[in-house]
Amino acid sequence: MKFSSQLVLLFLSILTLVSCGNADDDVNFALNTGDGLGKGEPVDECLDLGENDLTLSIQDEYTTAPGKVSIFFKVSDSEGNPVPGLSADQFTIYEQGRNDECFNTISTSESKARISPNSQIFSNNTLLVLDLSNSVLSTSLEELKTASLSFVNNVMPETTQESFKMAIYYFDGEDELHELNALTASREELTESIQGITDDISQDVSTDLYGAVIKSSDIASNLLIESTKGEKIGAASVVIFTDGTDQASRYTQEDAQKKVDNADPNISYFTIGLGAEIDEQVLTDLGKTSSVFAGNKDELEDTFNDISDLVSQRANSFYLFEYCSPKRDGSGNNNLAIQVKNGSLQGAVQTKFSANGFTGGCE
Repeated sequence: MKFSSQLVLLFLSILTLVSCGNADDDVNFALNTGDGLGKGEPVDECLDLGENDLTLSIQDEYTTAPGKVSIFFKVSDSEGNPVPGLSADQFTIYEQGRNDECFNTISTSESKARISPNSQIFSNNTLLVLDLSNSVLSTSLEELKTASLSFVNNVMPETTQESFKMAIYYFDGEDELHELNALTASREELTESIQGITDDISQDVSTDLYGAVIKSSDIASNLLIESTKGEKIGAASVVIFTDGTDQASRYTQEDAQKKVDNADPNISYFTIGLGAEIDEQVLTDLGKTSSVFAGNKDELEDTFNDISDLVSQRANSFYLFEYCSPKRDGSGNNNLAIQVKNGSLQGAVQTKFSANGFTGGCE
């Protein structure tokens, strides 16, 4: 009996040590998840910048002769919400060379620091998936078209940018996710497709909601793979609208939810529900990023605008920050810290770069 008690105590002691010893493993530094610091690490304590209210998740970093340093990162707040609209003057650069005890502040004006267009390394795709079953076509088609047009105008840039693309699909009761408009960077093309929707577009009055979730997830996954070729970084958003529950029963709720839960972390899911026949809990689970509900068709445009704001904010929270470093060839590897301030909030991340080949000037 005494021997058994000793074994139990030994087991509990080992368990305690393991649980304490793995605390650092809770910090996620995985590339592109946006949940941790990406390729970065916490800033050296010698800078004494304080606690982070904002997270700068480094997605990619590289240098370009004769002296440019480029850092691509995503900014989010402490709750994981995207932080868009930051400008270069909100960032502070710190460098630490091998002769520096701590970091030195680099003037953003002298270093020509800027937020640059990120189209050469970033691709953002949005899938708008519309329920065009009989209930929608017969009662709220015009309101849906108006709301969808607002969504396109809010998400797609006024000036065409190849890094922002959208495709529109629709579903009814068929075992098919119908393509209304293929992936495009043209706002005008998407607008024309929405305006062309008529009340006889659907041939099956049922609703294959779960099938639409599964198929749109597969499309988003393939788009993400294609858009990240050639060392690009990509993100995708799936936005699904419905006014009811799954009626076709071709696929199960469990299958659809599993597809969402197991999707690449760079795919966001949003759901929009209309009317009294929806299952809000199901749509909330499937729209794991965010869900909104309209009580009637007159509220539809507002709910679409709510989601379009979130989609746009997420896409615009990725920044390509570039500056000209004063370090020169022969200085080797240097530590770099970037701090951002947004009102009363601040956050910082640390990384390093090689100044091999650096000379005066910057392209």
